[in-house]
Amino acid sequence: MSSGWLIGVMVELAGEPAPIRHFFAVAHEDRAKAEWTAIDRAMLIGGVAASPFKGLEPVHVIGPLSPRTARSLALKPGEVRSLGWKWPRRWLALAE
Repeated sequence: MSSGWLIGVMVELAGEPAPIRHFFAVAHEDRAKAEWTAIDRAMLIGGVAASPFKGLEPVHVIGPLSPRTARSLALKPGEVRSLGWKWPRRWLALAE
């Protein structure tokens, strides 16, 4: 059972030629709820891409977050944490 999900959302920003993937840690056990929560948060940054770009869906799950990972990185139940544009190595390393 997961404590949350690591979600990537393709965000379209003014002045950028292509969508940029932004990562979110979402502390919802339900995958669909986590995806929609990440979309809601991404819309505060820019528009969410309407179609796939370079083989990546606009919203895609990177992987589940274990209870250990959520605890180690202080992700509270129901919390959404914006992780930025860079690949979230620390989050993935703890998940393994």
